[in-house]
Amino acid sequence: MRPFSGHVLACLLGTLVLTTTQATDQWPTPPASKPPDQVSGPLTGGTGDHTKYEVLKQPFASGPEVTKACLSCHTETGKHFMKNIHWTWEYRNPDTGQLLGKKHLINNFCTNARGNEGMCAQCHAGYGWKDESFDFTNEDNIDCLVCHDTTGTYYKTPNSAGSPACSVMFEGRAPIDYNLVAESVGLPQRANCGTCHFHGGGGDNVKHGDLSSAMTDPPRELDVHMDAKGLNFACTACHITKSHVWAGSRYHVIAKDQGGTGKPGERRDVATCESCHGTSPHPINSLAPFKLNDHISSVACQTCHIPEFARGGVATITDWDWRTAGKTRNGEGYHEHGYTQGNGEERYTYKSIKGTFTYGENLVPLYRWFDGQMNYTTIDTKFDITKPVAINDFTGSREDSRSRIWPFKKMTTWMPADMGNGTLVYNHLWGEDDDSYWGNYDMGKSIAHGMKAFNLPYSGEYGFVETYSYWPITHMVAPKEQALDCADCHSKNGRLQGVEGVYMPGRDNNRWLDLIGIISVAGTFLVILGHALVRLFSPKGAKH
Repeated sequence: MRPFSGHVLACLLGTLVLTTTQATDQWPTPPASKPPDQVSGPLTGGTGDHTKYEVLKQPFASGPEVTKACLSCHTETGKHFMKNIHWTWEYRNPDTGQLLGKKHLINNFCTNARGNEGMCAQCHAGYGWKDESFDFTNEDNIDCLVCHDTTGTYYKTPNSAGSPACSVMFEGRAPIDYNLVAESVGLPQRANCGTCHFHGGGGDNVKHGDLSSAMTDPPRELDVHMDAKGLNFACTACHITKSHVWAGSRYHVIAKDQGGTGKPGERRDVATCESCHGTSPHPINSLAPFKLNDHISSVACQTCHIPEFARGGVATITDWDWRTAGKTRNGEGYHEHGYTQGNGEERYTYKSIKGTFTYGENLVPLYRWFDGQMNYTTIDTKFDITKPVAINDFTGSREDSRSRIWPFKKMTTWMPADMGNGTLVYNHLWGEDDDSYWGNYDMGKSIAHGMKAFNLPYSGEYGFVETYSYWPITHMVAPKEQALDCADCHSKNGRLQGVEGVYMPGRDNNRWLDLIGIISVAGTFLVILGHALVRLFSPKGAKH
């Protein structure tokens, strides 16, 4: 076959240009550029054009009506979906037996979701959960659109009115065109997941520290996997699904994945670095990568590859003080701005309904041994009120083969507690009644209501205790050229000062061990030098 000549190639290119130009001239206006589809694990693209489905052409007035239409085609999805934690808000830890999930736990952000579902359940993947009467068996209560909307026009409001003081938060929103949204559904994108996960805890990046609105369309410098112009991963590229159950859980973390990549299409139960990159991720082309792979047994990938969190111009809250909440001006609550974050936006440093906040950006994580086991303080846990309380803590040690050194965000909060019984409390924040704190600013009334609503013992004596919680850092993966260097850890004032149970060259000193190391290195150098000299002075072609 003869190769293409320059003349033939020019003709083909000319034809292509002409055809494109003619097509462009026929458009009334140039089409808006569509961003590339985000990569969603084993799934890409769609299998149907929803604008052609007759069942979606009926007039919709509410989300549950849309869900009913969705389930008429996706007949088994409802049964599958009701098994995931986004629906149940409940998780039984198989190792500890603890009943966890937002449905039950205390947190050191807005204190508790239970009893405040009218507001908090905006981030529940369902419709209408405002109290204990919610029907978890009704498939029509599932919210399909919050995960599958691609228009950016869908939103959720509280499931109950709340106090008049809170109603202003949702004024002026344009009505939802349910038909438009239903006919425009697609695979979940970062913005869908971020609706809740970027704004959990009461604001942008408040809770996790490594999940913020900056991840909606991030550059490579912020996250190499989600880089909109690069790999462009959707969240589901790692948190892959099987029958609407997602991999990955903060309640039961896999701190050390020794399974590796598996075969194509396998390993839908994990969302670990190793499940994509394997257990020896650094290509062996010199001594350094060999040593880095050796670190995998004791150092999590995130420790080196996420050198800082709360990056991208969006701050995270590091301290929250409920003791200062409740102050008013002329009987009304108020807000105070006091922090300008990297992207130029102002953040509240005080709210009457929540207290005082301290923010941070580009933060160095806390490093500790972690075996994946998170332990939670529940409403029934008794503690010493004179000491700080761990809302969630974790276990791990050098001697435990499941443990590695992990990065964490540590969150500190002064929270209300039952000082007589030595427990935390359910605080009734949201409601139309006179007891709700976000209306009357009476902490005593709101706590008494919250505890009574669930038949919990309450001494009537409330105060405040210092609490802390830990959040494993696993997003905002920096480019490899920005990963930590050896000296960042192997130095007197390195990052791993608080990590116990391991001798670390450069950080620690032992006279005899250091001497043995020096002799070993010097001996290796002398052997190499001797071999080189033999080769240099041997006759050409001689064997040595």
